[in-house]
Amino acid sequence: MKVLVYSAKDFEIPYIEEANKRKHKIDFTKDALSSETAMKAIGYEAISIFSADEACFITIEKLKDFGVKYITLRSVGYDNINLRAASRLGIRVANVPAYSPYAIAEHSVALLLALNRKLIESNFRVNHYNFNLNNLVGFDLNDKTVGIVGTGKIGAIMCKIMHGFGCKLLGYDIEENNTLKEYYNITYTSLKALCKQADIISLHVPLNTETHQLINEDLISFMKDGVILINTARGSVVNTEDVIQGLKNGKIGALGMDVYENEKGVFFKDRSQNLPNDDLLLKLNAMPNVLITGHHAFLTEEALTNIAETTIYNLDCWNLRKETENELTEINQEP
Repeated sequence: MKVLVYSAKDFEIPYIEEANKRKHKIDFTKDALSSETAMKAIGYEAISIFSADEACFITIEKLKDFGVKYITLRSVGYDNINLRAASRLGIRVANVPAYSPYAIAEHSVALLLALNRKLIESNFRVNHYNFNLNNLVGFDLNDKTVGIVGTGKIGAIMCKIMHGFGCKLLGYDIEENNTLKEYYNITYTSLKALCKQADIISLHVPLNTETHQLINEDLISFMKDGVILINTARGSVVNTEDVIQGLKNGKIGALGMDVYENEKGVFFKDRSQNLPNDDLLLKLNAMPNVLITGHHAFLTEEALTNIAETTIYNLDCWNLRKETENELTEINQEP
């Protein structure tokens, strides 16, 4: 099968090539998929896209016209693709449903520890031979209350880790996980109750109509003063303007974020010589109690290996005219 990989990053190409083992004819482009770059897919039977790519209705129509039959996402999330349009036009779509929940959860903890123990500021001082300890006070995680919003694969690992720190766990999800209740003593509650009680809130929900800007001014008003908020889910799960206001008035004591609602066109690129025209991002970056990473929570060897292998597996299934269990579209099986 001839495949074009959009948004190809230097760090992932070797993993894809190793997983492929020359089975498919794969070409790579650093360009993100959009209605403008869709024409690059002419002559390809399949494409692979990443979370920053945009497969809207117009783009899907163009891909269909260009002969594309398959789209495999190198991500768990699929809010960037119009599945209804793909199904209607007969394009099969699959994702990587679970590449490494440990990578994301562990990154969430890294953000939390760095913020709580003021590691960035401490290291900055030491680099300048300033060993003053003023304003570097943190707190013990032991016996603190952690609210886990979304207790799926990633949220479950976050529960396990924070339980190991001796934290009390509160959970919010549409479906309770009895295993987490049994082994980690998590208590499920309403979102408002979670906000009222949690010293730390970590977000692990997918982006959909129910979770879009879930964390907003109203919900922030219920939070404890000085709460630490961690977001490694999707940028648009939070209302950034409301969060900035919460940081300014002290309701939110610190923010750790690996995702940003306006990250498209900014993240995954070197913008050091061409600063983004984004007032919200500039404000966040200027705050000493905000730690931002550029959507790299997934970036571990294990995750990259699993992403590549599942991507090639999806292509293998389609090449053999078989269904893959990772399919997101419902299309009649080809004869």
